[in-house]
Amino acid sequence: MAEMTLEGVDARPEDSAFALGRVHSIETMGTVDGPGIRFVVFVQGCPMRCAYCHNPDTWSVNGGTMVTVEHLMDEFQSNHEFYRSGGITVSGGEPLLQPEFLADLFCAMHNNPDGRVHTCLDSCGYAFDPAHPEKFDAVLNETDMVLLDIKHADPVEHKKLTGCDPARILAFGDELARRKIKVVIRHVVVPGITDTVEECEKLGCLIAPWHNVVGLEMLPYHTMGVVKYEQLGIPYKLEGVPQMDTARMPELRNAVMTGMKKRRAELKNAIG
Repeated sequence: MAEMTLEGVDARPEDSAFALGRVHSIETMGTVDGPGIRFVVFVQGCPMRCAYCHNPDTWSVNGGTMVTVEHLMDEFQSNHEFYRSGGITVSGGEPLLQPEFLADLFCAMHNNPDGRVHTCLDSCGYAFDPAHPEKFDAVLNETDMVLLDIKHADPVEHKKLTGCDPARILAFGDELARRKIKVVIRHVVVPGITDTVEECEKLGCLIAPWHNVVGLEMLPYHTMGVVKYEQLGIPYKLEGVPQMDTARMPELRNAVMTGMKKRRAELKNAIG
């Protein structure tokens, strides 16, 4: 399943300088998808099957609508004044399945005649291919910030939770660190799965070598997406799991920071 969807859905019409993208939906006033007010493009297609995914309708790479970069530019420009302190974010689904489209869109935003637009990529990182990182050069050269989702700090538990091994994701994190692209780590906290101090400290250890990390968002698990599973006739894997107690979030965030500090101290001492 995953290998098939990793082929992506890039397409470039003969009469256009830009690639087409397969888009699920657009949000014109996003406030939680990067700094400031954002124009958010949700693309279609995702290789992961996270148990708590609240957008299962974005999984198929054959869904959504084929959209031009020019169309998205026009939509953005219609509300351009609202985005002066924000920019554009491409989320999903998984944007890295469409690297050519994403690169063209971000390049166009950087060259906007009304002024350079801040670009942000919201990614699970799994579509990154560490054997061929050059495929993503054009995208990452035009990316100002990445919201990187780390689903679980333990590889075995990660695969149980998402259906995928985390190696590609960690390789993507390493690539972003090498390029010094600003990264905000996102971690969904699920009762009984990712809500222990131990798991959160391991997450801190995992991201400690990435000195380009500028933020950490601990996202409490919610059940608002369950209705989509019912509508699509898909079994919901976390049936019966309650919403996360938000009162515990500061404690768990502190655990991540503690793990990060400990690991960075160890790395520093190892260097001498």
